[in-house]
Amino acid sequence: MLDHIGMPVSDLARATDFYMKALAPLGSGRIMQISAEQTGNGAAVGFGAEGKPFFWIGEGEKAGDHVHVAFAAQSRADVDAFHQAALAAGGTDNGAPGLRPIYHANYYGAFVLDPDGNNIEAVCHAPA
Repeated sequence: MLDHIGMPVSDLARATDFYMKALAPLGSGRIMQISAEQTGNGAAVGFGAEGKPFFWIGEGEKAGDHVHVAFAAQSRADVDAFHQAALAAGGTDNGAPGLRPIYHANYYGAFVLDPDGNNIEAVCHAPA
């Protein structure tokens, strides 16, 4: 079980703005911001819910071309809203909302590339 995950971004302010908008429909927002002095490296921003950050972005070199993070959505409507919000925030479509039965019959997901090209997904596993 994961507690949290982090990844570097090339422009922390741009990425923070993107994730604040893209994750809002999923009930997640900015929980913490930590300075470079505090980390001893680069500044970082933590996103999550109920006071618990579980997704971190930080100043640094791009991690690579194959970063994929999937966020849980409570409903298919939330997946749709995530996709719309992420595109409006500057993301690039990487898979419109829809069923992905290759994974299982109720797998409903949407994929967006963030400003650094990371593949970000929202997924709902509940039946329609």
